[in-house]
Amino acid sequence: MEPRLVYITTKNEKEALKIGRALVEERLAACANILPKIKSIYHWEKKLVVENETILIVKTKSELMTELTLRVKSLHSYSVPCVVSLPLLEGNRDYFTWMFGEILPE
Repeated sequence: MEPRLVYITTKNEKEALKIGRALVEERLAACANILPKIKSIYHWEKKLVVENETILIVKTKSELMTELTLRVKSLHSYSVPCVVSLPLLEGNRDYFTWMFGEILPE
């Protein structure tokens, strides 16, 4: 079981709240954090885009990444949402124990 930090961008805080709430309620994530109003710059459909977005960060385990990603895609307004995870290699073991207790078992 490997703890993961999942970075997701959304169009606004309302969408981040909807997705974060669903992931936590469905036990695909132990916790969701929302960072409102970031400025994103990227190419989309051959155009340079500069727009406001919101960051959603969730904590989960590697075994749930496929299911979590599919769930985000089903709730997200973007056709290709950013859903990327980073392994959590070190940290408060008590937090990890709590986290694993809050998400779906293997």
